[in-house]
Amino acid sequence: MIEKELQQLIEGCRKQDRQSQRLLYQKLYGFGMKICLRYANNHQEATEVLNDGFFKALTNIEKYNDNWPFKTWLSKIIYHASIDYYRTNLKWTRIEKLEQSDELPNEAIAEHRLGYEDLLAIVQRLPPTYRMVFNLYAIDGYSHEEIADLIGISASTSRSNLYKARQKLQHMLAHPQSIVVLLIWRYKIESACRSFINQAFQPKSDPS
Repeated sequence: MIEKELQQLIEGCRKQDRQSQRLLYQKLYGFGMKICLRYANNHQEATEVLNDGFFKALTNIEKYNDNWPFKTWLSKIIYHASIDYYRTNLKWTRIEKLEQSDELPNEAIAEHRLGYEDLLAIVQRLPPTYRMVFNLYAIDGYSHEEIADLIGISASTSRSNLYKARQKLQHMLAHPQSIVVLLIWRYKIESACRSFINQAFQPKSDPS
């Protein structure tokens, strides 16, 4: 999306123009869904988090500073929507504490020439707590201390969960049959995504 077109949509959203909101959602759906799928258990949860993130963005669009990249602003809202969903709905998740180093060799990962989307599909299959910590630390660049504050655990527990997340990822990458299943799952959700985009924000006819 070129910058001029994006700015026009943002201005339309500031005026609460339904068409601008629909187009902005459709054009940035894939961008936001990639973030949500890394944190959610499944496509249904990811869609719920994404819709919540977009709702917060659209209702707070006046707070957006035009001097900053819009995607950066939106991604922060979606990150926090994902964390809020985790803290609200996954408090029952058992957090295993394991006082071990979070450094593991990367030979297993290096051996597989998987694309970025394929790796995201694999990360998405991690248990919720491990997935949350792995994403925040390894992909989004948060420190263990920051993760502890965000999701309400200790820094040492964050390190332990990262360690176990890496163990599970290496195990999945060491078993090719698991990867095949995950990639089939990925293509299914992509099809579901396209279907959802076509239905989202469809104009409703006025009652006659």
